Amino acid sequence: MSKQPDNLTKPATTNVVLLHTKRIAQALALPVLFILLCEYFVRAGIIEPYLLPAPSSLWQSFIDLAQSDLNQHIWASSWRVLIGFAIGAGLGLIFALLVGLNKQLEAFLEPTFSAIKSIPSLAWIPLLLLWLGIDEGSKLTLIAIGAFFPVYTNTVAGIQGVDRKLHELAKVYRLKYHQILLQVIIPAASPNILTGLRNSLSLSWMFMIAAELIAATQGIGYLLSDGRETSRPDIVIIAIILLAILGKLSDTIMRHIETWLLRWRDVIKH
Repeated sequence: MSKQPDNLTKPATTNVVLLHTKRIAQALALPVLFILLCEYFVRAGIIEPYLLPAPSSLWQSFIDLAQSDLNQHIWASSWRVLIGFAIGAGLGLIFALLVGLNKQLEAFLEPTFSAIKSIPSLAWIPLLLLWLGIDEGSKLTLIAIGAFFPVYTNTVAGIQGVDRKLHELAKVYRLKYHQILLQVIIPAASPNILTGLRNSLSLSWMFMIAAELIAATQGIGYLLSDGRETSRPDIVIIAIILLAILGKLSDTIMRHIETWLLRWRDVIKH
């Protein structure tokens, strides 16, 4: 078998690099434009610096935070999100399997879960503070509540949306119940499950901020609250940027995991 010439592989590699470069440029276009407009409006006096500091001045504030305790704030928020997400998503998967596979349990649990899902995150905070105090338990519980429902809702929809023909085919092959569950139902519902996990992780960051804004001495939510109380818009903006970066980073990791787990699908790739 003849070896493929190197001059044929180089153009393909070049095209891939150019494609990735183009996508990165497209992704950065809007943020860069926004930063330039903010810089111009502040420097021109259209926006007062005490309302929105110039983006160029944020770097020094970031350096000052990085030299003090910024890493501790990032770590505190990240591990809260990780633990709360793991608890909430795990329980969401368990209850979704029970409800999705058992019509009787669905009749008992689904109305209650639908009602609880409609409760805003801030409404839970006074009750959790009364029950669990201001320690980590109340924060982790609030994040877990936020992580629970996207996983639960998407997983139930995925399980109940499995094609009936797949069930009939499994019965033809005389598969046992656990084989049907592991080899038919979960693989068929996996796109919904993974979508629910991604949405759950995003909501975990949002609920984390709600928890840390009320009662915390460390974390990005604490930075937001501290910046507001001390009239430091630079700290508030840095905290918001950190949230955007951490949220995007975690979502990208989940998206790559999703792509790898669903590599068996034959879908249109843009």
